[in-house]
This record gives sequence, structure tokens and C-alpha cells, in this order.
Amino acid sequence: MSRKRTVSLKKKLVLSVVTGALVTGAVVTTMATGNAAAPDIVCKGSTVTLSGEGGAPAASSGTFPVGTKLKVTNLDNGQSTTVAVNGPSGSCVLLNNSAFDKVREPGKNLIRRARIERVGGGGAAAGATGAAGANGVKVPPATGEVVCKGSTVTLSGEGGAPAASSGTFPVGTKLKVTNLDNGQSTTVAVNGPSGSCVLLNNSAFDKVREPGKNLIRRARIERVD
Repeated sequence: MSRKRTVSLKKKLVLSVVTGALVTGAVVTTMATGNAAAPDIVCKGSTVTLSGEGGAPAASSGTFPVGTKLKVTNLDNGQSTTVAVNGPSGSCVLLNNSAFDKVREPGKNLIRRARIERVGGGGAAAGATGAAGANGVKVPPATGEVVCKGSTVTLSGEGGAPAASSGTFPVGTKLKVTNLDNGQSTTVAVNGPSGSCVLLNNSAFDKVREPGKNLIRRARIERVD
């Protein structure tokens, strides 16, 4: 065999080995990428607010059962916190005071751009419990269509005339919110989206709140138009 043919054959063998290694590397890279676990992003588009409750960092949820771990990231400042669900609420996730402080922007009680990830615990929907009249409190009967049964109601921290935001009803819908623990109610129009059935702004919430509380656990919500 001539020297020229021998050199040519060696070059072909080297090229074959290198090509095979590149292909193998590409396959390994593809497999590694494919096996990487993507975050389980849930409740897309939901806003996050605070419940006004004390204690160690925790959350309540109307979507996930007690024990579910959720990671909440405020996309406006990049801060995040991971908390366990410890009870029901009317939102995908409602943070208590100490948890919200870990992700809040100064002076704001609402995170409009949030990413919520399920990072552990159960994934089944949590059963919402219905509200009933409180002992010793006279609550007038419903006059409209009762909606979002079992939902809690909290405040957005936003100013202005009494109004609400909602992830269930369109702008212009009128909703009557009754606090079954004190019998007080207010009727407001939806003026924008949120992650809750109804999220009251500050002046609307003041009409139905109990002193020192930023959450109505036993609420009746009616659509009145």
C-alpha cells in the first residue's frame, strides 16, 4: 500500500472517530437537557397579596391542600420565598405578613407580577368550605346570585374610591361582599383583574373589615347585576 493511501486512510479514521464523538456528545447533551426537571409553574397570571395574619412565614390557598410547598417570586424585584400551605383561602396563594415581607416592594400590599411554583407536597385541589352566618350577628339574606362560595376576601392595598378587582368576573361587574362575622356589606364594581374572586381596595375593605384584620374568612359574595 502506498504511503499516500495509508495517510488518507488514517485521516478518514480520525475524522470518523471525531464525528462519532461529536454525535455522541450531542446525544448526551440532548438527553441531559431533556431529563432536566422543569419548574411546575402554577396559577399563571395570579396576583399575590397578604392575609394580615401573623406567625412564621406561611400561606393559605384555595387551589392546593395543606402541606403543599409553594415558591413565590416577585418578578418586579426578583425576591422569592418558599412557604407551606397551612389553610384555605380564596386565592391561589395568600401570604401571611412575615412571608409577604420577604418579597414585597416598599409600600405595596399586592404583587401583580408573580411567579408561583409548586415545589413539594400534594397537588390536588383543596376543598373550599362554605360560609355561614356568625353567632350573634344578624346577617341580611342574599338578594343577588351567590358566587365563589367558600372564598375569602382580602385587600389589594390600592387607594381610590371603593372598587374591586377579580379573576372571575369582567370589568364593570357589580359584586356585593358581606362579612358574615360582623354583618357589614359593601357593593363595588370590578375595575381590573386579580388572582381572586374578589379583591377589595382599601376604601372598600374598610367598609366591611373587623378592626385589625386584613382578611375576611367568612364572606358571602353576590353578583348583583
